Order: sequence, then C-alpha cells, then structure tokens
Amino acid sequence: MTSTSRTTTENAWRNWAGTVTSHPVREVTPASAAELAEAVRRAAEDGLRVKTVGTGHSFTAIAATDGVLVRPDLLTGIREIDRTTMTVTVEAGTPLKRLNTALAREDLSLTNMGDIMEQTVAGATSTGTHGTGRDSASIAAQIRGLELITADGSVLTCSEKENPEVFAAARIGLGALGVVSAITFAVEPLFLLAAREEPMTFDRVTAEFDELHAENEHFEFYWFPHTGNCNTKRNNRSAGPAAPPGAVSGWIEDELLSNGLFQVVNSVGRAVPATIPAIAKLSSRALSARTYTDIPYKVFTSPRRVRFVEMEYALPREAAVGALREVKAMIDRSPLRISFPVEVRTAPADDIALSTASGRESAYIAVHMYKGTPYRSYFTAVERIMTQHGGRPHWGKIHTRDAEYFESVYPRFGEFTALRDRLDPERVFGNDYLRRVLGA
Repeated sequence: MTSTSRTTTENAWRNWAGTVTSHPVREVTPASAAELAEAVRRAAEDGLRVKTVGTGHSFTAIAATDGVLVRPDLLTGIREIDRTTMTVTVEAGTPLKRLNTALAREDLSLTNMGDIMEQTVAGATSTGTHGTGRDSASIAAQIRGLELITADGSVLTCSEKENPEVFAAARIGLGALGVVSAITFAVEPLFLLAAREEPMTFDRVTAEFDELHAENEHFEFYWFPHTGNCNTKRNNRSAGPAAPPGAVSGWIEDELLSNGLFQVVNSVGRAVPATIPAIAKLSSRALSARTYTDIPYKVFTSPRRVRFVEMEYALPREAAVGALREVKAMIDRSPLRISFPVEVRTAPADDIALSTASGRESAYIAVHMYKGTPYRSYFTAVERIMTQHGGRPHWGKIHTRDAEYFESVYPRFGEFTALRDRLDPERVFGNDYLRRVLGA
C-alpha cells in the first residue's frame, strides 16, 4: 500500500481562533479507512498518541497532540446515497459545506444544522455542534451509522443494530473512542425554510421566550450587551415559493454589516474599549427586519469571517432566561466592555451519552470576544453563572470544567468512560484536554 503519510519536525498546528498550538511528531494524510487504520497501528507500535484535526474550529485543545496528527483532507466525498433508507454515507473529512451543496444537488437535505458549515462532518459531530430547534436536535443526533478506527487498528461499524453500545456514545465521542472514518446521516427531501429576522427588546424576548420557542420550529436570538436590544430569528418550513434575499440587500446584511463593518467596529473596540457601549447601541440598530425563503443550508448557515473566541453552555431550557438575566446584570454592574452579541438557541432532549442535550430539553447561551481581546474575566464570570444552573459546556468551546464536574451533570458519564476503558485502555487517542474532562 502506498502511504500518504508525511513527517514534519518544525511545522506547528494552530486552530482557527489561534488559541491552541501543538507540535506533532508527524502528520499523516490517509486516503482510505485502510490507510487510516494502518496509521493508527503504526502510531501505537511507536508509542505515539493519535489525534485527528478537522478545520480547527474548536477553541479548546481537544484535537491537539504531541504524537501523530491525522489530517482527513483526502477522506472526503459521498460514499453512498440510499433513497430507500433515506441516508447518506460520507467520508469523515468532508466539510459540511461540501456535504450540504452535494445533497442539495440531489434534492436532499439534513433536517437541522449549525450556523456555520466550515467544519468537517467528523469534527462537527464529535464535539456536539448544533443549531437551534424545537423538535430537531444536533447534527450528531441525525447520525444513523458510524465507521470507527479503534486503538488496535480495527475498523468497527456501529449503528443501533451493530455494536449499539458503541454507537450510543460515539456519535459525540470527543475523539476519545477512536478515529471516525465515515458517517451515515439521515436525510430528507429538500425543503424550504421561511426566515423571519426581527429586532426585539431584551425585556420582550425574555418575557416571551417560551412562547417564541413553542411557536417556531427554529428560534434563536442575539442580545447586544450594554443595550436593551436583541435580534430574533424564526425559521419555519414553507410551501414556497423560494424568495431568497436580493443580491444587494443580502450582501449588505451578511457581508457588510455582519462581517465587514463588524470587523471594523470590533477593531476599534479592542483599541479603545470605552467606545464599545456606544458602538453596541449603533450595531444593535443596524440590522433591520427582513424575511426570505430558501433551501435549508442557505437559511441555517451564514459566513463568519470575523475571528473570535467563544464559550457556550447548555442549560435546562427552563433555567435559560433567568441565567441570561443574571449575565446581563453582571455585565451592567461590571467594568467589562463586550462588543460581541450573546447568542441563545435551543435543542430538544436526545439520547447521546455526552450530548449537551442528553436527557433534557436545553437552551444554549454563547458568549464571544473578538480575537486578541482579553476574555478571561468575562468568561469566568459567565461560567460561574452557568455552573450554578447545572450547565454543560460545549466540548469544543472554552471552559474550565473537569471530569469531577462532568460526572455530576452527565448521568451517563460513567457509561462513556467505561466504554473508553474498553476501546482504548492505553489512551492511544488521549491528550491533555481529554485527561482533564474525562479523567485519567
């Protein structure tokens, strides 16, 4: 077999936000599950640990390694579309953007997705990436089958019928159980979503949160700190016809205001923090109400070119409004100057062991800071509020929690760690981050 591995001795790997750097002994770029399995076997023989990186969109060191770094750049593309079972099997390194556009050409779609699509399918699902939904859950909850390379180089296929105990946990596996080489997703016929974006006051949106959640298939909102202003988004299925945003108005909203101008105002705010409250008031009024109808990935996702760092916690849905009000009160009485909006989304309960929505209806509160801006004081204060409500941090976003904490907020935490002990007793797939969050 011809190996596509290459050895590096001086190139560091960095994540998208620039918060993590690692120095692997070597990198490999396998072109098949067989080559990937061989790379894992060889690493184990050499006493090296193995981690796979996607596009680096995790803010934590979940993918960092001092051993063998697997780049899935050649593990891309659709293996099979099965219109009888309504599933698609895709190579693990396929970017979500490529999957979404390929499915649309086949008149198919995922049911729900997050708000960006730069990540690989394995990276997104392994960390629990999600969008917002009353009835439809995270990307991982749409998985119907997995192909997993285990620590001994075996290729394990998993589903509800085949290795079900592995399937139950590995849909959000954190890279701790093996290397995912392929994923089978449930899909459905392509449909249209009608989007309604509308400014709303903080007081109104928090007072009506339960009603807005119940009335819409997909509801989310953004609150602009230092203001009483929010921007709401409601996405619901539509019979059509399609009515996408106009080329000019779409560019103004998605590129100029959400990326170009937002980049400028954040740069100003980083240089002169005292200007941030005034900028926030202007920014919160810049986005106007609009409606449009389009295919799902063009509604769910949007470009994110302004780099930032992020922390996100999942709370029991009934605790979210109270927690958000506490965050607002904390910011209002502090010297903090926050230029990024706070994002609030929801998810139904699911049955994945380490899903942030495992066993409970959830709401997500995400806080961001512009790249290069000191964030620890803000994130620490927010995290203190979130943990008081039994919050579960996103596995790929900044947090300070450890295994002892996770054991208290995940009823099935022991089930996951026991499976890890069985599949990877030597911690071939371990790293410092996993040691902290899962224990030794």
